[in-house]
Amino acid sequence: MRRLVLIILVGFVAVQTRAQSDPEYMMEIGGGVGLMGYLGDFNGTPTRDLQPMGSVVLRRVFTPFQSLKLAAGAGKMKGASKDVETYYPDMADQPYSFNNTLVDLSLTYEYNFWPYGTGRDYRGAKRLAPFVFIGLGGTFVKGAEENELTANVPMGFGVKYKIGDRLNLGVEWGIHFSMSDLLDGRKDPYHVESSGMFKNTDCYSALQVTLTYSFMAKCKVCHNEDE
Repeated sequence: MRRLVLIILVGFVAVQTRAQSDPEYMMEIGGGVGLMGYLGDFNGTPTRDLQPMGSVVLRRVFTPFQSLKLAAGAGKMKGASKDVETYYPDMADQPYSFNNTLVDLSLTYEYNFWPYGTGRDYRGAKRLAPFVFIGLGGTFVKGAEENELTANVPMGFGVKYKIGDRLNLGVEWGIHFSMSDLLDGRKDPYHVESSGMFKNTDCYSALQVTLTYSFMAKCKVCHNEDE
């Protein structure tokens, strides 16, 4: 019995020692794949006409709770007047449809609900953590008739899991509120102009899985000098 207790204590000390020696990384780089969906005058259902998308991600980690993420994504967005019950007079005889290419660049602030990852300062850090994000971005849409460039406000939530010392797997869903009603190529189909930042504007959602690699370990010697 004493030997078993001794083995358990030695193992516990070894785990704690490793946790204290684990490096805390300041940067992550990687990419993601998923589905993009359009929401606007010609679609009010988030799960309709989902299209493939991809992204590249660069994340600056400040603490196990907070980080900034710079992401560039590209995908397709499509819709049609026949998909909605709303009656548009100009499209009664000639239905409208679109299949546009969308490119998005955004900077978002991420907050983890509990400390994520490893690091000598956070012995209670978890390998699994839910998070929320909000930020500001830009949207470029290449349409069949004309292109559109506008700003957007992304916000959403997700969960990430550390599958290795340097590998992070994430699943996130976000919605991007654009400041334009021309992402689908048609502005105010009822010919009634609206005012306000987000009134009658188009938006799009993105559900994706990301994989990132951690690098740039925090200097332990410098950190010890601060203690």
